[in-house]
Amino acid sequence: MKSLIRKCRKCGRYTMEEICPVCGSQTYIAVPPRFSPVDRFKKYRMEELLEGKYGKNNSGKV
Repeated sequence: MKSLIRKCRKCGRYTMEEICPVCGSQTYIAVPPRFSPVDRFKKYRMEELLEGKYGKNNSGKV
């Protein structure tokens, strides 16, 4: 049996349940993705990060 800790989206509490016992909101798995030195999606994550930081029209390039 695989036990994964979950986090509530609404109140931020950690639990093992799919529904938060405190507020009744949906929870999600709080385990980060595995690290890989060969990261195929780094380019896309960096683009999304820069887009959020500098806006959609400005890609963050000087």
